[in-house]
Amino acid sequence: MAAFAVLFLIGLVPFAQAQGQDDVLKTETSLVQLNVGVVDRQGRAITSLTSSDFVVYEDDVKRPIVAFEPTQAPFSLVMLLDMSGSTVNFRQQIQQAAVRFLDALAPEDRVAVLSFNGKGVHKLFGFSTDRNRTAYAIINLSNGAGNTLLYDGLKESLKELAGEGKRRKAIVVLTDGLDTVVRNGDRQAVTSVPDSEVSTVIKPETNPDLVSVLNAADRHGVTIFPLALPSGDPKRLPLPDPLITAQYAAARARLELLADRTGGQLSDIRRLDQMARVYAEVAANLRTLYSIAYQPPAQTRDGKWRKIRIEVAHADLIARTKPGYYAR
Repeated sequence: MAAFAVLFLIGLVPFAQAQGQDDVLKTETSLVQLNVGVVDRQGRAITSLTSSDFVVYEDDVKRPIVAFEPTQAPFSLVMLLDMSGSTVNFRQQIQQAAVRFLDALAPEDRVAVLSFNGKGVHKLFGFSTDRNRTAYAIINLSNGAGNTLLYDGLKESLKELAGEGKRRKAIVVLTDGLDTVVRNGDRQAVTSVPDSEVSTVIKPETNPDLVSVLNAADRHGVTIFPLALPSGDPKRLPLPDPLITAQYAAARARLELLADRTGGQLSDIRRLDQMARVYAEVAANLRTLYSIAYQPPAQTRDGKWRKIRIEVAHADLIARTKPGYYAR
Protein backbone atom coordinates (compact mmCIF):
# COMPACT_ATOMS: atom_id res chain seq x y z
CA MET A 1 0.00 0.00 0.00
CA ALA A 2 1.29 3.44 -0.82
CA ALA A 3 2.77 5.42 2.05
CA PHE A 4 0.69 8.48 1.47
CA ALA A 5 -2.83 8.91 2.72
CA VAL A 6 -5.57 9.32 0.17
CA LEU A 7 -8.71 11.36 -0.08
CA PHE A 8 -11.42 8.81 -0.21
CA LEU A 9 -14.70 9.60 -1.91
CA ILE A 10 -17.35 7.63 -0.15
CA GLY A 11 -20.33 8.58 -2.30
CA LEU A 12 -23.80 9.82 -1.57
CA VAL A 13 -25.27 9.38 1.91
CA PRO A 14 -29.04 9.77 2.08
CA PHE A 15 -30.73 11.64 4.94
CA ALA A 16 -33.29 8.83 4.98
CA GLN A 17 -33.21 5.21 3.88
CA ALA A 18 -33.20 5.07 0.08
CA GLN A 19 -36.18 3.30 -1.41
CA GLY A 20 -36.58 1.55 -4.74
CA GLN A 21 -34.30 -0.60 -6.81
CA ASP A 22 -30.69 -1.27 -5.88
CA ASP A 23 -29.39 0.58 -8.92
CA VAL A 24 -31.12 3.88 -8.11
CA LEU A 25 -29.21 6.51 -6.15
CA LYS A 26 -31.31 9.31 -4.65
CA THR A 27 -29.38 12.57 -4.92
CA GLU A 28 -31.86 15.39 -4.48
CA THR A 29 -32.09 14.97 -0.69
CA SER A 30 -28.56 13.68 -0.14
CA LEU A 31 -25.24 14.96 1.01
CA VAL A 32 -22.04 13.95 -0.69
CA GLN A 33 -19.73 12.49 1.95
CA LEU A 34 -15.97 12.40 1.56
CA ASN A 35 -13.34 10.66 3.64
CA VAL A 36 -10.23 12.82 3.46
CA GLY A 37 -6.57 11.96 3.95
CA VAL A 38 -3.97 14.74 3.99
CA VAL A 39 -0.18 14.50 4.02
CA ASP A 40 2.72 16.94 4.02
CA ARG A 41 5.46 17.05 1.39
CA GLN A 42 7.31 14.26 3.17
CA GLY A 43 4.26 11.97 3.04
CA ARG A 44 3.47 12.24 6.76
CA ALA A 45 -0.22 12.13 7.63
CA ILE A 46 -1.71 15.37 9.00
CA THR A 47 -4.49 14.70 11.48
CA SER A 48 -5.08 18.07 13.20
CA LEU A 49 -7.03 20.06 10.57
CA THR A 50 -10.49 21.59 10.98
CA SER A 51 -13.36 22.10 8.56
CA SER A 52 -12.15 25.64 7.78
CA ASP A 53 -8.99 24.14 6.26
CA PHE A 54 -10.91 22.50 3.40
CA VAL A 55 -12.69 23.81 0.31
CA VAL A 56 -14.79 21.43 -1.83
CA TYR A 57 -15.75 21.90 -5.46
CA GLU A 58 -18.24 19.97 -7.57
CA ASP A 59 -17.88 20.52 -11.30
CA ASP A 60 -15.56 23.43 -10.41
CA VAL A 61 -18.23 25.20 -8.31
CA LYS A 62 -17.56 25.68 -4.60
CA ARG A 63 -20.01 23.80 -2.41
CA PRO A 64 -20.85 24.42 1.28
CA ILE A 65 -19.45 21.99 3.85
CA VAL A 66 -22.30 21.06 6.18
CA ALA A 67 -20.72 18.33 8.33
CA PHE A 68 -17.21 17.52 9.47
CA GLU A 69 -15.69 14.66 11.48
CA PRO A 70 -12.08 14.61 12.73
CA THR A 71 -9.75 11.70 12.14
CA GLN A 72 -10.66 10.21 15.52
CA ALA A 73 -14.28 9.54 14.51
CA PRO A 74 -14.98 5.79 14.64
CA PHE A 75 -15.81 3.49 11.73
CA SER A 76 -18.21 0.62 11.32
CA LEU A 77 -16.29 -2.10 9.48
CA VAL A 78 -17.13 -5.43 7.91
CA MET A 79 -14.31 -7.94 7.66
CA LEU A 80 -15.31 -10.14 4.73
CA LEU A 81 -13.31 -13.37 4.42
CA ASP A 82 -13.04 -15.65 1.39
CA MET A 83 -13.52 -19.21 2.67
CA SER A 84 -14.02 -20.79 -0.74
CA GLY A 85 -12.07 -23.77 -2.01
CA SER A 86 -9.25 -21.60 -3.33
CA THR A 87 -8.20 -20.59 0.22
CA VAL A 88 -8.28 -24.02 1.89
CA ASN A 89 -4.51 -24.38 2.10
CA PHE A 90 -3.86 -21.19 4.09
CA ARG A 91 -6.81 -20.76 6.43
CA GLN A 92 -4.61 -20.45 9.51
CA GLN A 93 -2.72 -17.50 8.01
CA ILE A 94 -6.02 -15.80 7.15
CA GLN A 95 -7.34 -16.21 10.68
CA GLN A 96 -4.14 -14.99 12.31
CA ALA A 97 -3.96 -11.93 10.07
CA ALA A 98 -7.62 -11.08 10.67
CA VAL A 99 -7.17 -11.25 14.44
CA ARG A 100 -4.14 -8.96 14.28
CA PHE A 101 -6.21 -6.50 12.25
CA LEU A 102 -8.62 -6.22 15.17
CA ASP A 103 -5.76 -5.17 17.45
CA ALA A 104 -4.83 -2.34 15.06
CA LEU A 105 -8.28 -0.72 15.05
CA ALA A 106 -9.40 2.18 17.24
CA PRO A 107 -11.29 1.15 20.42
CA GLU A 108 -14.63 2.62 19.27
CA ASP A 109 -14.58 1.06 15.79
CA ARG A 110 -17.44 -1.39 15.45
CA VAL A 111 -16.54 -4.59 13.59
CA ALA A 112 -18.64 -7.36 12.07
CA VAL A 113 -17.19 -10.52 10.51
CA LEU A 114 -18.72 -12.25 7.48
CA SER A 115 -17.42 -15.08 5.33
CA PHE A 116 -18.47 -16.71 2.08
CA ASN A 117 -17.98 -20.14 0.54
CA GLY A 118 -19.86 -22.50 -1.74
CA LYS A 119 -22.74 -22.76 0.73
CA GLY A 120 -23.41 -19.01 0.83
CA VAL A 121 -22.62 -15.99 2.98
CA HIS A 122 -22.32 -16.41 6.74
CA LYS A 123 -22.37 -13.80 9.50
CA LEU A 124 -19.83 -15.00 12.05
CA PHE A 125 -20.25 -12.10 14.46
CA GLY A 126 -22.31 -8.89 14.39
CA PHE A 127 -21.10 -5.33 14.91
CA SER A 128 -19.30 -4.98 18.21
CA THR A 129 -16.40 -3.27 19.96
CA ASP A 130 -15.69 -6.46 21.92
CA ARG A 131 -12.43 -7.56 20.31
CA ASN A 132 -12.14 -10.78 22.32
CA ARG A 133 -15.50 -12.13 21.19
CA THR A 134 -14.88 -11.04 17.60
CA ALA A 135 -11.47 -12.73 17.62
CA TYR A 136 -13.04 -15.88 19.04
CA ALA A 137 -15.48 -15.98 16.13
CA ILE A 138 -12.60 -15.69 13.65
CA ILE A 139 -10.44 -18.31 15.35
CA ASN A 140 -13.35 -20.76 15.46
CA LEU A 141 -14.30 -20.17 11.86
CA SER A 142 -15.47 -23.45 10.37
CA ASN A 143 -13.71 -24.73 7.30
CA GLY A 144 -15.41 -23.95 4.02
CA ALA A 145 -14.94 -24.91 0.41
CA GLY A 146 -16.70 -24.76 -2.92
CA ASN A 147 -17.51 -21.77 -5.09
CA THR A 148 -16.42 -18.17 -4.56
CA LEU A 149 -19.49 -15.99 -3.92
CA LEU A 150 -17.64 -12.69 -3.64
CA TYR A 151 -20.38 -10.36 -4.84
CA ASP A 152 -23.02 -12.08 -2.71
CA GLY A 153 -20.70 -11.48 0.24
CA LEU A 154 -20.28 -7.81 -0.65
CA LYS A 155 -24.03 -7.32 -1.05
CA GLU A 156 -24.71 -8.90 2.33
CA SER A 157 -21.97 -6.77 3.92
CA LEU A 158 -23.58 -3.63 2.52
CA LYS A 159 -26.93 -4.67 3.97
CA GLU A 160 -25.31 -5.09 7.38
CA LEU A 161 -23.67 -1.65 7.15
CA ALA A 162 -26.95 0.00 6.15
CA GLY A 163 -28.09 -0.46 9.73
CA GLU A 164 -25.12 1.44 11.18
CA GLY A 165 -26.68 4.88 10.75
CA LYS A 166 -24.47 7.86 9.94
CA ARG A 167 -21.22 6.30 11.14
CA ARG A 168 -18.33 6.09 8.72
CA LYS A 169 -18.43 2.73 6.95
CA ALA A 170 -15.97 0.40 5.24
CA ILE A 171 -15.57 -3.17 4.01
CA VAL A 172 -12.19 -4.90 4.14
CA VAL A 173 -12.47 -7.96 1.91
CA LEU A 174 -9.80 -10.63 1.63
CA THR A 175 -10.26 -12.56 -1.64
CA ASP A 176 -8.71 -13.74 -4.87
CA GLY A 177 -11.52 -11.91 -6.68
CA LEU A 178 -12.57 -14.88 -8.80
CA ASP A 179 -16.32 -14.87 -8.20
CA THR A 180 -17.65 -18.14 -9.62
CA VAL A 181 -20.83 -16.77 -11.23
CA VAL A 182 -19.11 -13.75 -12.73
CA ARG A 183 -16.23 -15.87 -13.98
CA ASN A 184 -18.66 -18.24 -15.72
CA GLY A 185 -20.00 -15.25 -17.64
CA ASP A 186 -16.48 -14.17 -18.55
CA ARG A 187 -15.68 -17.68 -19.72
CA GLN A 188 -18.68 -17.69 -22.05
CA ALA A 189 -17.63 -14.31 -23.45
CA VAL A 190 -14.15 -15.47 -24.48
CA THR A 191 -14.79 -19.01 -25.72
CA SER A 192 -16.05 -18.04 -29.17
CA VAL A 193 -13.65 -15.23 -30.13
CA PRO A 194 -10.23 -15.37 -31.81
CA ASP A 195 -7.18 -15.35 -29.56
CA SER A 196 -6.27 -11.89 -30.85
CA GLU A 197 -9.48 -10.46 -29.36
CA VAL A 198 -9.60 -12.39 -26.08
CA SER A 199 -7.84 -9.71 -24.03
CA THR A 200 -10.39 -7.02 -24.94
CA VAL A 201 -13.71 -8.83 -25.27
CA ILE A 202 -14.50 -8.80 -21.52
CA LYS A 203 -15.67 -5.41 -20.23
CA PRO A 204 -15.18 -5.72 -16.45
CA GLU A 205 -16.94 -2.47 -15.59
CA THR A 206 -20.23 -3.57 -17.20
CA ASN A 207 -20.83 -6.65 -15.06
CA PRO A 208 -24.25 -6.25 -13.37
CA ASP A 209 -23.10 -7.73 -10.03
CA LEU A 210 -20.25 -5.23 -9.84
CA VAL A 211 -22.53 -2.33 -10.81
CA SER A 212 -25.08 -3.35 -8.18
CA VAL A 213 -22.41 -3.41 -5.46
CA LEU A 214 -20.98 -0.05 -6.53
CA ASN A 215 -24.39 1.61 -6.52
CA ALA A 216 -25.22 0.22 -3.09
CA ALA A 217 -21.84 1.38 -1.77
CA ASP A 218 -22.58 4.88 -3.10
CA ARG A 219 -26.00 4.85 -1.52
CA HIS A 220 -24.81 3.79 1.94
CA GLY A 221 -21.50 5.66 1.95
CA VAL A 222 -19.23 2.61 2.11
CA THR A 223 -15.54 2.45 1.20
CA ILE A 224 -14.25 -0.94 0.01
CA PHE A 225 -10.68 -2.09 0.63
CA PRO A 226 -9.94 -5.28 -1.35
CA LEU A 227 -6.96 -7.34 -0.18
CA ALA A 228 -6.10 -9.37 -3.27
CA LEU A 229 -4.67 -12.84 -2.64
CA PRO A 230 -1.81 -14.00 -4.89
CA SER A 231 -3.89 -16.96 -6.11
CA GLY A 232 -5.95 -14.53 -8.22
CA ASP A 233 -3.02 -12.69 -9.79
CA PRO A 234 -3.11 -13.09 -13.60
CA LYS A 235 0.67 -12.61 -13.71
CA ARG A 236 1.21 -15.75 -11.62
CA LEU A 237 -0.67 -18.25 -13.75
CA PRO A 238 1.46 -21.34 -14.43
CA LEU A 239 0.31 -21.58 -18.05
CA PRO A 240 -0.12 -18.50 -20.28
CA ASP A 241 -3.48 -19.60 -21.68
CA PRO A 242 -5.08 -16.43 -23.13
CA LEU A 243 -8.62 -17.52 -22.20
CA ILE A 244 -7.75 -18.08 -18.53
CA THR A 245 -5.52 -15.02 -18.36
CA ALA A 246 -8.36 -12.82 -19.64
CA GLN A 247 -10.70 -14.12 -16.93
CA TYR A 248 -8.16 -13.53 -14.16
CA ALA A 249 -7.33 -10.07 -15.49
CA ALA A 250 -11.02 -9.13 -15.55
CA ALA A 251 -11.47 -10.32 -11.96
CA ARG A 252 -8.50 -8.26 -10.79
CA ALA A 253 -9.75 -5.22 -12.73
CA ARG A 254 -13.07 -5.45 -10.88
CA LEU A 255 -11.28 -5.42 -7.54
CA GLU A 256 -9.54 -2.24 -8.67
CA LEU A 257 -12.90 -0.74 -9.65
CA LEU A 258 -14.38 -1.63 -6.24
CA ALA A 259 -11.57 0.31 -4.59
CA ASP A 260 -11.39 3.25 -7.00
CA ARG A 261 -15.11 3.94 -7.26
CA THR A 262 -15.73 3.75 -3.52
CA GLY A 263 -12.58 5.63 -2.52
CA GLY A 264 -10.73 2.64 -1.11
CA GLN A 265 -7.45 1.14 -2.14
CA LEU A 266 -6.53 -2.23 -3.62
CA SER A 267 -3.71 -4.01 -1.80
CA ASP A 268 -1.90 -6.80 -3.62
CA ILE A 269 -0.75 -9.52 -1.24
CA ARG A 270 2.33 -10.89 -3.01
CA ARG A 271 3.17 -13.43 -0.30
CA LEU A 272 0.90 -15.01 2.28
CA ASP A 273 3.13 -13.86 5.13
CA GLN A 274 2.29 -10.26 4.13
CA MET A 275 -1.40 -10.53 5.06
CA ALA A 276 -1.05 -9.27 8.62
CA ARG A 277 1.06 -6.29 7.52
CA VAL A 278 -1.41 -5.30 4.80
CA TYR A 279 -4.32 -5.51 7.25
CA ALA A 280 -2.38 -3.27 9.66
CA GLU A 281 -1.75 -0.73 6.90
CA VAL A 282 -5.47 -0.52 6.16
CA ALA A 283 -6.20 0.03 9.86
CA ALA A 284 -3.56 2.76 10.04
CA ASN A 285 -4.96 4.44 6.95
CA LEU A 286 -8.45 4.56 8.45
CA ARG A 287 -7.10 6.46 11.45
CA THR A 288 -5.76 9.29 9.25
CA LEU A 289 -9.07 10.15 7.57
CA TYR A 290 -11.37 13.11 8.10
CA SER A 291 -15.01 12.99 7.00
CA ILE A 292 -16.57 15.91 5.14
CA ALA A 293 -20.14 16.14 3.89
CA TYR A 294 -21.26 18.84 1.47
CA GLN A 295 -24.50 19.84 -0.18
CA PRO A 296 -24.52 19.18 -3.93
CA PRO A 297 -26.42 21.51 -6.25
CA ALA A 298 -29.99 20.72 -7.19
CA GLN A 299 -29.78 18.43 -10.20
CA THR A 300 -31.45 15.59 -12.01
CA ARG A 301 -30.49 11.96 -11.69
CA ASP A 302 -29.11 11.88 -15.21
CA GLY A 303 -26.38 9.33 -14.55
CA LYS A 304 -23.69 11.80 -15.57
CA TRP A 305 -20.31 12.14 -13.92
CA ARG A 306 -19.92 14.86 -11.28
CA LYS A 307 -16.32 15.97 -10.83
CA ILE A 308 -15.04 16.37 -7.27
CA ARG A 309 -12.09 18.51 -6.25
CA ILE A 310 -10.90 19.44 -2.77
CA GLU A 311 -8.33 22.02 -1.71
CA VAL A 312 -6.45 22.38 1.57
CA ALA A 313 -5.80 25.88 2.92
CA HIS A 314 -2.13 25.15 3.63
CA ALA A 315 0.07 25.23 0.53
CA ASP A 316 2.52 22.66 1.91
CA LEU A 317 -0.17 19.99 2.39
CA ILE A 318 -1.41 17.49 -0.18
CA ALA A 319 -4.88 15.97 -0.45
CA ARG A 320 -5.93 13.32 -2.93
CA THR A 321 -9.43 12.63 -4.10
CA LYS A 322 -11.51 10.39 -6.25
CA PRO A 323 -12.42 12.41 -9.30
CA GLY A 324 -16.19 12.27 -8.67
CA TYR A 325 -19.37 10.19 -8.71
CA TYR A 326 -22.21 9.22 -11.02
CA ALA A 327 -25.50 11.00 -10.23
CA ARG A 328 -27.81 7.99 -10.44
